[in-house]
Amino acid sequence: MKVSAEEIKKIALLSRLEVQDEDLESVGKQLNDILTYMELIGQVDISDVEPTAHAVSMFNVMREDVPQPSMSNEDALQNAPEREDGYFKVPKVIQD
Repeated sequence: MKVSAEEIKKIALLSRLEVQDEDLESVGKQLNDILTYMELIGQVDISDVEPTAHAVSMFNVMREDVPQPSMSNEDALQNAPEREDGYFKVPKVIQD
């Protein structure tokens, strides 16, 4: 499939690319190479290939959700520069 200069200009416009007139031949060759390769890929028999969402099989490794004792409030606030009523005290960041 041969791409004409006018088609290259239209593709460049649609894709918001600036292609200089002196680059039309080079871009045309690159586009033709891509289209030729795509035609080659289209000839491959994939009738026995199952559709996949990923190139490698993926699965989640999950552990049981078992409740465990957590850090106490006092331990969590131990290194806090400021605290108030059992919480971290931080400067106000949203103006009224």
